[in-house]
Amino acid sequence: MQVYADNAATTKLSKTALDAMMPYLTDIYGNASSLYRIGQEAHHGVQAAREKIAKALNAQTSEIYFTSGGSEADNWAIKGVAELMAKKGKKHIITSSFEHHAVLHTVKRLEEQGFEITYLPVYENGIVHVQDVRDAIREDTALVTIMYANNEIGTIQPIPEIGAVCHEKGVLFHTDAVQAAGHVPLDVKAQNIDLLSMSAHKFHGPKGIGALYCKQGVRLPNLIEGGAQERGRRAGTESVYAMVGMAAALEESCAHMEENAAKMRKLRDRLIDGLLKIEASHLNGDRQNRLPGNVNVSFEGVEGESLLLYLDMKGVSASSGSACTSGSLDPSHVLLAIGLPHEIAHGSLRLSLCESNTEEEVDYIIACVPEIIERLRSMSPLWERIQKERGNQ
Repeated sequence: MQVYADNAATTKLSKTALDAMMPYLTDIYGNASSLYRIGQEAHHGVQAAREKIAKALNAQTSEIYFTSGGSEADNWAIKGVAELMAKKGKKHIITSSFEHHAVLHTVKRLEEQGFEITYLPVYENGIVHVQDVRDAIREDTALVTIMYANNEIGTIQPIPEIGAVCHEKGVLFHTDAVQAAGHVPLDVKAQNIDLLSMSAHKFHGPKGIGALYCKQGVRLPNLIEGGAQERGRRAGTESVYAMVGMAAALEESCAHMEENAAKMRKLRDRLIDGLLKIEASHLNGDRQNRLPGNVNVSFEGVEGESLLLYLDMKGVSASSGSACTSGSLDPSHVLLAIGLPHEIAHGSLRLSLCESNTEEEVDYIIACVPEIIERLRSMSPLWERIQKERGNQ
């Protein structure tokens, strides 16, 4: 059996998105900045896509900017606000210790340029405390950036409450919603969000396209000079088909969000219950307050990469953490942030489901993992040591 369970890394392109894209790959191939008919048809496609994305976020069309993906949107939001607020003498940024590297590496670069960064803890359940945000805000705070849902352990943060504190204190609030968009309800007004990043390939859209929501009145510096695209803020000929595909995928995901989430939660909980029957296994992150399809479990005495290789031989596609750091041998910074020791963090398994997964597939994973864990532990000096230590207690 072949089971794809790495939807947090990327999702399969939906037929709805593909069908929406095809005319812009074949017939409506004009440059969207051109004045003749085929160019204007492409332009209308861009505008319609922007309107659909704005509607999904309860934003204005003029507040949506297309990007190449979530990482670019994160960079633009954070660096842009930093440059904007530095002119007002505000050079302090607040984030959490388990953000995606698109955020962490960006604030690190700003730190090298003289900004001061406060990294908030996330505690054992993987949740940022609103009071910690309140306590960290200072007179010179330029931005708070906290992810909506963690890309590894799936925990959902108290975004509306954090945003409310930021607005009370007069501080801009950005959230990386790459894992959340299309899977949980987003409303930038109700949730007090000033800037939001998203990426199409996380909700069955095409790769290479994302968007940044930027609240009206927040005028970020231009990202790319050289053209009038994206209202002069990000130059470059528009990838019309990708924009249209993103909008179609998001619209479809939002239309079926409630039923898809209910199905995924049922599969998720079935999978968690099955994996936690394995000796010395631990669920990472809050059991309930997590994305509908996210399962992240650590197994003591096991090395994560070996587990993935054996699962692949069984036909199961999974991950040990973020796809962006899959080549690294270091333990996940997310798991270390929630307090796991290195030796347990190394033995993590992330399984991320979507609405097309089935109970049969989940049961197949539940059947495969214990066999693999037993085999790996039989060869592990670390597991032997753990057993001896427990036997001496």
